[in-house]
Amino acid sequence: MNAVVDIGNSRTKIGLFKNQNLLQVADFARLSAGTDFLHSHAPSNILIASVGDPAGIEMLPKDSRVLVLNPDLPFPLAIAYETNRTLGADRIAAACGAAARFPGENCLVIDLGTCINYELVTSDRVYRGGAISPGVRMRFRSMHEQTARLPLAEPVVDVPIIGQSTISCLQSGVLNGVAGEVNGMIARFEMQCNGPLRVILCGGDAQLFENQLKPPIFVAPNLVLEGLNSILEHNVAA
Repeated sequence: MNAVVDIGNSRTKIGLFKNQNLLQVADFARLSAGTDFLHSHAPSNILIASVGDPAGIEMLPKDSRVLVLNPDLPFPLAIAYETNRTLGADRIAAACGAAARFPGENCLVIDLGTCINYELVTSDRVYRGGAISPGVRMRFRSMHEQTARLPLAEPVVDVPIIGQSTISCLQSGVLNGVAGEVNGMIARFEMQCNGPLRVILCGGDAQLFENQLKPPIFVAPNLVLEGLNSILEHNVAA
């Protein structure tokens, strides 16, 4: 059994895998809160991916082989990026997850989280790079914090284009604006590919947009965990 640990800005997600099959996902406030979970399942191999320094590694099961995702770790994709030392763990993991799910296809991963990350993997198994823009809640916060009177709005599903209150106008501007951005970005990435483009949606805000984007869209909420497992499998097999 493999375990992959995705330590984000606010939560830690742990996925348990048997080969390529995701068995269970657990969510914790921090890595230290999930160590009992890992001890109870005693995985043979663990991969840690963190946005910062992963505190708590010393508490992991002693019999497990523990790898930490870093730029020197071999990846199951070729990396055509200026330097992978500035490439976020979540971005390369999402790209690897797409390539594992859809081998031989051009894939665009759109990760709708704190930021909106666009990751392009071409059919020859090369990660080409992508784009980053502000996420939904970042946009709401910036309008609230950088103006004198605009309130802090919250995202809702299927907001109308015409707002009839300040809150609904903010919601329309952000949510319909993001939907327009994403549809436009998909079209522009398609122009960069020779052949069809598979679009994969993931991240905490994916459910806000899956019905507003031009089909076909494939929703994969655990794509980053799947990608981390493909990286772990690649290194264990090496």
